[in-house]
Parts: sequence; structure tokens; C-alpha cells
Amino acid sequence: MTDYRIKGETGEWEVVIGLEVHAQVTSNAKLFSGAATAFGAEPNTQVSLVDAAMPGMLPVPNRECIRQAVRTGMAIDAQINKWSRFDRKNYFYADLPQGYQISQLYHPLVGEGSLTIEADEKAGIDDEKRIAIERIHVEQDAGKLMHDQHPTMSFVDLNRSGVALMEIVSKPDMRSPAEAGAYLRKLRAILRYVGSCDGNMEEGSMRADVNVSVRKPREALGTRTETKNVNSVRFVMQAIEYEAKRQVEVLESGGTVDQETRLFNPDSGTTRTMRSKEDAHDYRYFPDPDLLPLELDDAFLDECRASLPELPDAKRARYEALGISAYNAGVLTAEVESARWFDALLDAGAEPKAAANWMTSELFGALNRLGREIADSPVGPAQAAELLGLVADGTISGSIAKQVFEIMLETGDDAAKIVEDKGLRQTSDTGAIEAVIAEVLAKNPNQLEQYRGGKEALFGFFVGQTMKAMQGKANPQVVNELLKKALG
Repeated sequence: MTDYRIKGETGEWEVVIGLEVHAQVTSNAKLFSGAATAFGAEPNTQVSLVDAAMPGMLPVPNRECIRQAVRTGMAIDAQINKWSRFDRKNYFYADLPQGYQISQLYHPLVGEGSLTIEADEKAGIDDEKRIAIERIHVEQDAGKLMHDQHPTMSFVDLNRSGVALMEIVSKPDMRSPAEAGAYLRKLRAILRYVGSCDGNMEEGSMRADVNVSVRKPREALGTRTETKNVNSVRFVMQAIEYEAKRQVEVLESGGTVDQETRLFNPDSGTTRTMRSKEDAHDYRYFPDPDLLPLELDDAFLDECRASLPELPDAKRARYEALGISAYNAGVLTAEVESARWFDALLDAGAEPKAAANWMTSELFGALNRLGREIADSPVGPAQAAELLGLVADGTISGSIAKQVFEIMLETGDDAAKIVEDKGLRQTSDTGAIEAVIAEVLAKNPNQLEQYRGGKEALFGFFVGQTMKAMQGKANPQVVNELLKKALG
């Protein structure tokens, strides 16, 4: 839960938020045609006769799109409706050649489900919270108007016309921008784990319509506005913050909030009116006469369920059971690529706790510095496991491991080869270490006298001087034991 409030002149206001997320289904074709869906293609090069609404063309449902939507529903533990139906949503727009959108209003493919957002102290989310999801329905996308191609005309690109979307509709359960951001990140993670959507908000394959209203705490729900097509988590949070404050100002000045559709301007962080909000009856919904209802059998549902991977919550719990901290487990499972890399690291024999600490600090830090994604890491999981193994068996120290890792990043060489080539193997030779300790104590008589006089904090100084004299190659555990003996 969060304690987020808008402080107005008449007191505190609560924000009520619901999100309608449009997620493009990962598929090799559109919802009702065989046209391709690759991002960035030349305008109007991925358009079938069905997408262009040529007379006599009939839609045929893409089985893979339905399968991915069902798998997504199962991942949020939702009701899967064996019987569902397509409806026509009628409206005119230049990029909608049919004059209607095929969607699902009355009988969606997926019913109620939920997901849980985790506590986040930095974001002000004190405890985990369950966010209810009302439905997931499948629908086709519209095309796109291009306003920057001609001084007096807009051009139409129908490449997106007919692309399969899942509309994932939450209940109005969120109460702060931080909760909405956490919900969107978690939903994106689940979609990417399942493989039903790539979650690429910059390319438009996932975007959110943001419903916001305000009310005095514990009063009835206020009138909501809907801010359309917001395409990043940060922008969703900004839109909520701006829109909530705007509504409070309107209400406190004696006005009323209009139920309307708004647009978000990412440059200014503000919203503006787009059009008055339509209700369902304005679209004259009716069952699509060209499409039979969808009827799913048990064999299809069983196959969908069996194909699901280990999901973020289950993976995080498994990591924590291995002794990994809750924070590290959360970081490692936030993105599916990171979790897969970590699983490969464990499969290669790395000790879980040490591996998690190394990956969240050393590896992520290096990738951030290099500006690279984990899928493009210069060091693979098997190489990393070998490096960690050399530390675990005492071949090299932790500080030497950092040097070896830097060389691995530059050269791609394996850790063992680097250690041998550069003579970095750690020594546990007690005679050699004792000789160096004797030199260190002889060179630092003042510190030795202070230590023996009770200044025990100087023990670390002697450890550091010994390790420095041995160029970091001494086994720290042996150094500690021999120093304690030498210092008496």
C-alpha cells in the first residue's frame, strides 16, 4: 500500500487509477490475415486484402494469437473462457479502412485475474499489493496517419492495420503513480517471460491508456478521464501525477471534471483534451457476422498451460530458497533475459549466493558502463561460473577476480587462462606469507606499538599492507590467521 495523497486547498485527495494496456501479440501474422508484422517496414508493405478492407474479403482467426492470449491469461491466474465472441466496434477514422474494429466487448477470451506488485521502499510502496485484472480481450489494431510527409495532406500507413492486440484491463485498484509504474513493469515482465509480447514500449508494441479520477478519501468514485496511448512507464507516472493535480484544481475551483479522452505530451509532462469520452453504445457494438464464436477444447487449454515457463514470482521464491537476498532475487527476476542468464550461471555450477552478488554488482555494473544489454555480454555464463569457481576454491582472491573480469571483458579469454598467463594464482604458502608479514611489522614499528597498546582497529592496516606487498596474491584467510599469530 502507498500513502500517496494530493494536497489541495480543501484538504487531501485520493487518486484512483486503472490501466488498459494494449500489448501486441508475438506472432508471425496479423489477427485475421497472413500479413507480416515486422517493425519499421516501409509504409503499406505489410497489408493484405483483408487489412485493406477490400470487398468480399473475410477474416480468419490466427490460432497462434488466440493461443498467446490464453497463455497470458493463465500466467495471471485468470478465468479462461472456453466460449468467446468477436464484436464490431463501429467508428469512422481515416486509418480504419473497414469503418469498424473487430474486438470483444461482451464475451472476452479471458476473464478476471490478478498480479501482485512487490514492496518498494524507494518508491514508497510499503507492502506487496494484489492488483485485480478485469479481463483480457483480443482485438485488431488500426493503421497510422502520417502528418509529416506532405505540407497539406496526411498520408495513411496500413502496416499496423489488423495487428493482433491483447487489451489487458485492470480494475481501479492503484492509488499512486508508483503503484501504476510497478504494475506496468510487472505486467511487462510477465508478458516477456510468457513470450506473448516483446514489451517494447518505444516501438509501440505495448502502450497504456491511463484512467485517472480523484476523490476525498473513502468517498464515492469521481469522474475519470482516459489519457490515450502512453508509451513508457515513466510517462504513465507523469501523466497520472499531472492529471490528478489538474482534476483537484478543477474541483476545488468549483468546476466539474469532464469524462473525456486526453493526450499526454511527453515534452511538457502535461495532458490535453482530445475528445469527449464515448460510451459503449456510441460505438454500436454488435456480434461480427463474419466470425463464428471461439470455442476452446480441453486439449488446447492443456497444451497452453504446459507451455508456460517458470514465471517471475515462482522464480523469485526459488532464488530466495537458495539463500539469495530478497532484493537480489527481485533484481535478477525483473527481466527475463537476466533470469535466464542467472539460471545458466547456476547450471554451470556457480554457488547461488556468491553468483547473485557478483551478477548484480560486477556484471550489471560492467554492462552499464559498456552500454550493453545482458544478451550482448562479452562474458558468458559458463565463463563467469569458472571465474567464481576460481575464487571459491582459493585459486584467486576476490580483488584479483575483479582484475581478471576486466581482462575477460576486453579479450573474451577464459578466467583460468588469464590467471595462468599473468601469474595471478593466489598463494597459500605460509612460509612466504610469514616472511612478508615479518617485513611489514618491521617497517611499521609505530603502528605495531599502538596495536599492542590496545588499538585493535590497526589489524586491518596490517592486512592491507601484507596484501599490497604480495600484489593481492596472498590468500586473505591465511593472511588473517598468520597475522593474528604474529601480533600475539
